[in-house]
Amino acid sequence: MNWVLENLPLIGQRTLEHLALSVPPIILSFVISIPIGWLANRYSWSRGVLLTVLGLLYAIPSLPLFVILPIVLGTGLRDSINVIVALTLYGVALMVRTTADALGSVSGDVTQSATAMGFSSWTRFWRVDLPLAGPVLLAGIRVVAVSTVSLVTVGAVLGIKSLGLLFTDGLQRNIVAEVAAGMVATIALALLLDFALVMLGRLLMPWSRATRTPVERRNRVTIEAATS
Repeated sequence: MNWVLENLPLIGQRTLEHLALSVPPIILSFVISIPIGWLANRYSWSRGVLLTVLGLLYAIPSLPLFVILPIVLGTGLRDSINVIVALTLYGVALMVRTTADALGSVSGDVTQSATAMGFSSWTRFWRVDLPLAGPVLLAGIRVVAVSTVSLVTVGAVLGIKSLGLLFTDGLQRNIVAEVAAGMVATIALALLLDFALVMLGRLLMPWSRATRTPVERRNRVTIEAATS
């Protein structure tokens, strides 16, 4: 406990460094997964290929990937961009399947109704399909967020600054409190990001609140899309 109190500034600094490495991959994986997931949902022949390739990508151990990426990208071994790129790849591997399933779960009756009302494919996607798929997408990005926060710690083995350095340093110096502080801070950061995503989802998707039935939510979005 004394170690924690004496090193609160260090823990805070490592937490911010960890956050800076976690947020970009979460955002990038979501943005990149939307068109790929749409493609997997739209064309059945591509679904199996894309999901299989991305599944194999997620199976690559993180530490070897952190070592290989500097060779591919031409960056330094301890460059934070390696962690961001690697975790973005992992995030995309997780999110594409969720995105395809989310878009595939949109009722055909709703999409047909939107088309009959004169919506183009592009307009229907942004104003009907994507909003209705939002709750499932939110669930997927929450999984990606927790996974990303956890995997960032692996970069500490290469000396990349994050909460993972508390693990490696604590183990080397046999300071249990430092290791415990790193674990607690990592879990707290994951919970904080998860809570932020939930709040963001409630703000952007008020129709998805539990007080509404699935039919009510679908009808609300369809009506709002048609009248806006």
